[in-house]
Amino acid sequence: MAAVDDRPGFRRRFRVEPEPGCVRTAVEDDYHCMAVTVHHAGGVAHQVNAEMIRAPWTTCPGAVDALQQAFAGVPLADFARHGDKTTHCTHLYDLAVLGAAHAFDDRPVVYDILVSDPGDDGARHAEIRRDGEALLAWSEAGFHIRTPEDIAGTRLDKLGRWIDAQEPSLREPARLLRWGNMIAHGRTRPMEQQSDASRMPPTCFTFQPDRARRARRVGEIRDFTRIAAQPLEEPRYAP
Repeated sequence: MAAVDDRPGFRRRFRVEPEPGCVRTAVEDDYHCMAVTVHHAGGVAHQVNAEMIRAPWTTCPGAVDALQQAFAGVPLADFARHGDKTTHCTHLYDLAVLGAAHAFDDRPVVYDILVSDPGDDGARHAEIRRDGEALLAWSEAGFHIRTPEDIAGTRLDKLGRWIDAQEPSLREPARLLRWGNMIAHGRTRPMEQQSDASRMPPTCFTFQPDRARRARRVGEIRDFTRIAAQPLEEPRYAP
């Protein structure tokens, strides 16, 4: 744990705050700061509000309306299977699904994802904690798992079967850790390689061909291992 904490790298925090009749989820990392509030009654979402405080592309804000319209009227139990995630902002979509999964919890939950920058051996060390307790950790290099041994050699984007085999309480954090580890690769890619959306696969709202041609890279990038604040810690992001 200390090795990840003490090394520069990617930081991502999710916070879920359930209340009677609504649940608010927020995420912040190097590139994103977003929130989704789902208002519900009788197990059905009757209103969904999304916020983009910080996003990496000029076209990203258009995903707010798309998400709000897509999930209004949908049973909370169906959120994870509703619609095509690639047509949405994947981060807003994940927030909506996470909120629906915890809508009836009796207390908030915080997930912290830490991914170190590559060491001399090229490996990143990734860990996820729930309310401060370490749940899962692995090392990865070149998009392939190195440890633990039982999944060594598996690509990050091919971990689905392993995730599904975990006990239920670990499946959600395993998915969040995989996605956070994938995003962390952006820290070591030259910005010019990340600034042409038309070269990206159509995996999200902005990267759909009709938008990718006009998308421009914008937004503040924050390195939380070099500043005093941690994700979602500043007053304007507080619950």
